[in-house]
Formats: sequence, C-alpha cells, structure tokens
Amino acid sequence: MYRAFDRFARLVAEAPWAVFLLILIITGVALLGHYDADRVRGFVLGMDEEQIERSNTDDDYGESPDVESVSLSDSDATLVIESPGGMFFTQDGSDALRQIAENLDDLQHVDSVLWMDRLPILNMFGFPRPLLPRAESSEARFESAAELAHKHPLVGGQMLSADGKTLLMLIDFEWLFVDGDEDVTTELRRVAEEAVAEYPGLDFKFYVTGRVPYILKAIQTQTANSSLFLRMGYGMIAVMALVLFRGPTAVFIVALAPALGVFWTQGFVRFFDLQNNPFNEIVLPVLISLIGLTDGVHLMVQIRKLRASGMSGREAAQKGISEVGLACFLTSLTTAIGFGSLSLASSEIVQEFGQSCVIGVLLTFVSVVCVIPLACTTVLGRSVHVGHEKGLIDRNLGKISGVIDFVMPRTRALSWIAIASTLVLTVISLFLPPDDKGASNVPRSAEAAVGMDHMDKAFGGLNFCSVDVRWTKEIEADSADVLQVVTEVSELLKTEEMIGQPLSIKNFVDYYPGDGNPSERMSMLELLPPPLKRAFYLPERRKASVTFRVQDMGIAAYDPVFKRVESGLETIAAAHPEFTVHMTGGMVERWRQIFEIVLDLAASLGSAMVIIFLVLTIVYRSLTIGLISMLANIFPLALTGAVLVFAGQTLEVVTVLAFTVCLGIAVDDSIHFITRFQEERLKGGSDADAIRRAFTAVGTALVMTTAVLITGFSVVLFSGLRDYQLFVAMGILTIGSALFGDIVFLPALISHFYSKDGDQAVAEGESLDEETSLPTEPVAVD
Repeated sequence: MYRAFDRFARLVAEAPWAVFLLILIITGVALLGHYDADRVRGFVLGMDEEQIERSNTDDDYGESPDVESVSLSDSDATLVIESPGGMFFTQDGSDALRQIAENLDDLQHVDSVLWMDRLPILNMFGFPRPLLPRAESSEARFESAAELAHKHPLVGGQMLSADGKTLLMLIDFEWLFVDGDEDVTTELRRVAEEAVAEYPGLDFKFYVTGRVPYILKAIQTQTANSSLFLRMGYGMIAVMALVLFRGPTAVFIVALAPALGVFWTQGFVRFFDLQNNPFNEIVLPVLISLIGLTDGVHLMVQIRKLRASGMSGREAAQKGISEVGLACFLTSLTTAIGFGSLSLASSEIVQEFGQSCVIGVLLTFVSVVCVIPLACTTVLGRSVHVGHEKGLIDRNLGKISGVIDFVMPRTRALSWIAIASTLVLTVISLFLPPDDKGASNVPRSAEAAVGMDHMDKAFGGLNFCSVDVRWTKEIEADSADVLQVVTEVSELLKTEEMIGQPLSIKNFVDYYPGDGNPSERMSMLELLPPPLKRAFYLPERRKASVTFRVQDMGIAAYDPVFKRVESGLETIAAAHPEFTVHMTGGMVERWRQIFEIVLDLAASLGSAMVIIFLVLTIVYRSLTIGLISMLANIFPLALTGAVLVFAGQTLEVVTVLAFTVCLGIAVDDSIHFITRFQEERLKGGSDADAIRRAFTAVGTALVMTTAVLITGFSVVLFSGLRDYQLFVAMGILTIGSALFGDIVFLPALISHFYSKDGDQAVAEGESLDEETSLPTEPVAVD
C-alpha cells in the first residue's frame, strides 16, 4: 500500500497531465449523470425488458358489480372546518357550508366534494332527507338534525366530531386541470374563506390537510432545506477553512476538492436512480463535503509544511501524498464500510442512502488526492504556503500538550474507566425503544400538520387502518356468522381508547330501527345503498372490513394497543375456525416492521464494526490495536445512545442511519492517531514518548477537523424537520465524544495494553519497514 501511494505520488509529480485527464473523465461522466442519466441507464439495462405479469389468484371469486363504493380514506385532500361555537347546525352555518361546497365544485380542478350533506340516502324507504336542514328551517329542526347526524354511521365521529365543533369535506382532484401547488392547498382555503366572509357571525376556521397537501408540503420543505443548507454548509466550510489556513489560495484549493466530490457524487447517483432519496437531498452533500474537507485539511497541512521548508510544489505534492495518502485511504475505506453496512437494512431509503454514501466517499477520496496535489503543482499553488505561520493548526501544535500530560500518568485508571463506561453506556443504549413517526418529515407548524393534529384530537386520527374478515366457501355470504364475527371485532376495537371510531356493516345494521339476533339483522344489509354496503362488505370476495382511525403518535405508543388487539383477534379466530381476521393498514405494517429496524441496527453496526476491526488488525498487524481502536469507536456511539435514552428519544430509521454514519466518521480520527503512533515507534524510544510525539503532531489537527465537522453539521439544526435535527444532533454528539475518546482514552489504552508487546512489537514494525520499503522519513498524518 505504501508503494502504491509512492507510485501515485510520482505520477502527480512527473505526469500531472494524466491526473488532470482522470479528473476530466470523471467530471464528464458526472456531467452526463446530471443531464442525461436516464438514457445511459436505459442503454445499459436495455429498452426491451419483459413486463412482469401478475397471476390472477382470485379465480375462485365471483364477479364484482360495477359500483363505486364510498370511501372516507381515499380522498386527495381534506378541508377541516372548525367552529369553536359549534355553529354548523344553524341557519347561517347551513347556508355557509353549502356555499363552500358549491364554490369548491366550481373550481375546474376539483372533481368531487364529499361531505355529510352528499352522502347516499340511509333510511328504510329511500326517501331523500338531507342531514343538514335548509337555512329557512326552524331552530328545533336544526337541533333534531344535529342529533340524527351524530347517529349516522358515516357522519358521527367520521365527518362530524363528537363535540360538533369540527366538520370535514373530502376533496378529489381532476389532475388534468391542476396548474400549480396552490390549486390543491391554499386555493381551497381561500375559496372557503371567501364563502364564509358573507356570514360575519360565523366563527369558522379552515385547515387543508390530507394525502396530497401533506406530501406536497414534505417535498417543498425538502427542496427548500436542500438549497438553503447546501449554501449554509458550504459557507461554513469556507469560513472554517479560512480560519484554519489564513491563506486564500490554500482555502480555495481545500474547498475545491470536496465541492468537486459532491458534484461527482450527485451525478453518479443518478445513474443508479438514487437521486430522489430524501437524505440524499440534504444530508448527503453536507456529509460528503465535510468528510472530504477533513482529509483535505490533513493533506494540505502537510503540503504547506513541506513548501514552507523549501520544497518545490511538485516535490511537496509528491511527498505529501506519500506521507498522508495511506491514512486518508484507510479513513475513506472504513467510512465507506460504515456507510455500506446500511445496505443490510430492510428500509429502502436507508439502503439507498448507504449506497449513495459509499459512492460519495470513494469519489471524494479520489477528488482529494487528485485535486489538491495537482493544484499545488500549478501556478495556483505557488503561494499555497502563504499564511502557514498564522494558521491555527500551525500556531497551536504544542498548546494542547497539557492533555497528554494529564493522561500518561493515569493510563491504567483511564483505560479501565474507558472500558467500564463503554460497557455501561452500551447497556443503557439497549433500552432505546423502537418507534416510527410518520409525520416527522413536515414541520409541525405547517398547515397540513396542524390540520392533522386537529383531526387526531377531534376524530381520533386522519389515518385509517382496518381489520379484514374473510370466510371460507362453506359460509354463506348472508350468514349470521359474518355479522357475529364483525360485531366481535368491532367490540374489541372499542375497548381501546387510542383507536378511533370503528366502522363496519354492524354500524349500518344498528342504525336501522328494531332488535333481533344477527341472523335476523343480517337481512337489513339489503336496505343499504350499494356504495355504502360495498365500502365494508364484499360478499362475492367473501370479505368484510372493520375500519378504524389511528393518531400520529408513533409506533411506540401504539405497540401495546396493537398487541392487545392482535391477541383478541386470535381469540376470535379460534372461536370461529371458518374465519380469518387480519389487521392491516399503514400504521399496522410499520408496527410489524419496527423490530426489523432494531435488527438493522444490530446487523449494520455489528457487521461494520467487525469489518473495520479486521481491516485495522490486518493493516496494523496487531490484534491488540484492532481491539483498542474498536473500543475507542464504540464509546461515542454508546454515549450517544445513552443520551437518547435519557432524553426520551426512540430508535427510529433516522437514528439507525445516524449511528452507522457516525461510526464511519468517528473511526477516522482513531486511524490518524494510530497511524502516526506506529510511525513514531519506528524512530525508537519508549512507547510513552511515541504517544506524546503522535499526540503533539496529530492532536491539534484532530481538534480542528472535528470543529469543521461539528460546524458543518450544526447548520442543519436550523431545519424545521425533526428527522434532520435529530440526525445532526446525534452526529455532533458522536463526533465530539469521539474526539474525547481519541485524545484521552485512546492514548491511555495504547499505553496500558499495547506497550506490553514491548520489543516484539517494535521488531515487527522494523520488519514491516523493511518488507514494504517505508520512506526513511516519518509519515506525517496530521
């Protein structure tokens, strides 16, 4: 490996045109990815892919009638109308609501508006009787209508809140006529507000929420954050580089390498159709640029020192790569391993982000070792060492020696403190409960989120789940057993306070007057209008459904609820062998998959740690060093996990992702320190002296690169999205604690455990020097 970097260093010095050609080729490919990745991907995959045909597994079912069923869960948007005074069933309220619905209908891009006044007729004789009386009706008529509305299965608790203060209008769009984002969001609220403006005595408030507004707001927030935080991140990087180097030329060259790495990465990920991943929009560019900047800082510091000592640009570039290149390669390799382990996750978003990070880390490494040395050999690099003596790194190399002076006399105590604290923090981290919150990708102040929160309180949730009841061919579709099982499922769901408004054929049968056993009541289904009946009952498919609402409280809150419901469903199924009952829905599926997230964390972190341990053990030819380095890198992850536990946070997709990413970043500092220590041992002297020299040479650079990472990450804390805030907060905590572990625990562990290898380790190092033809001068990795 040393010889490989020596050969590349000579290539930069003797044939810079070849390096420049490599940069041009990669840039050209990235440009192609930015502007025409689809064509390249189609050419590679072929344009005549076979269409996947789905086999028909429902041959034994009867033909379904052509009836469009009523649905409360499939609307494009929901207009939430709040009246604190409960003024819906008044003369002005009735008139205003009808005016709102009519004005919405007049919008070209609105296909339909479903609200309580437009539901199918639900009475035994089919006589039309509006649920909401006309404006000229008496006050007594309105009071009677309000009472009847609350009893209606599709109105009470579904389209009209139990307290009568919130009403819903479900809107579907005609997408051919949708011209912009405002058409499906603010335009709806504007039309409603204009209609109510004619009734000054009403206290109506409006929120537009639902599937389309919510997704649209998430996209808008992601796009806004992407451009804003990219600018902020790059600005912070430039400021930090200027503070570090004080020379504008060095700042420009160091900033150029990660910027080019980000450009390459964004182009290459398009070839793999990974560009739409939400983390790739914001987190990936900042992350890749910061990783590239840290390696660039180490390389530039060394080249500036060599230039200041009197070397030419080409000589300094060649020797700088020879001395720092291997350490930068190892940090990139281990970081890529940490990111690559995300491919073991079951979440597609996490998998794609991990793959994109691997691509980015490798491309950015190539950019750093090509762009910085090459630029330093050109006219641009003539004054690269200007400001060398004023840089923070160069002026403060010896000013942190007090830390190592504190550590070395206490290596035994600090070593056991490191081991004990890592074990304790790891155990605490195991109590991090799994969770998944669906609304974390939209700011809570957004109208779509506010409307969802209001529906959680007023209706028990915006989102729907269901229990599907199926039966065998031996059971007749109009059998009383069907109603009996549905009734038992409904009663089970009603026992859970966090489950809102179970709705099924039972609700409609109970709505009609009369009593009787299920066999007698089942015939009442024939009185239901087909759109209502088929929403919950499909006899030809031997299926009935019981729907219920769930709030956006996260999987952790619903875990005990769903467990009790599933246990109850198993009891019902056991009592009725001809039936199967299965709970389904978005929230339910996420609940079932949440434990896979825990396995993702164990698998990705475990595999990454094992691979990194093996790589470091092989590279340094020491099992002890491999174990020491892993202990130093587990400590910051365990500390972060423990902090999350004490802060009341949970284990989510974003935290799983952050743990693995932080492992890849945290191991970098350890590699730089251990590499420098190994090189200092070859000079002779005691291990304690080697540790002190390594600390003095590398310590300040580690502090400053950590400051760059934390500063770059901190800009994302201003994001309005909880996921991004949590991700970067974990990153800052992990990177900061990793620095503490590297400058306090790592020297103590090396001194206490590794120095016991004594002369044998030194002899092994000398043998390694002879076998690999190490340069006679020490390798500087600061």
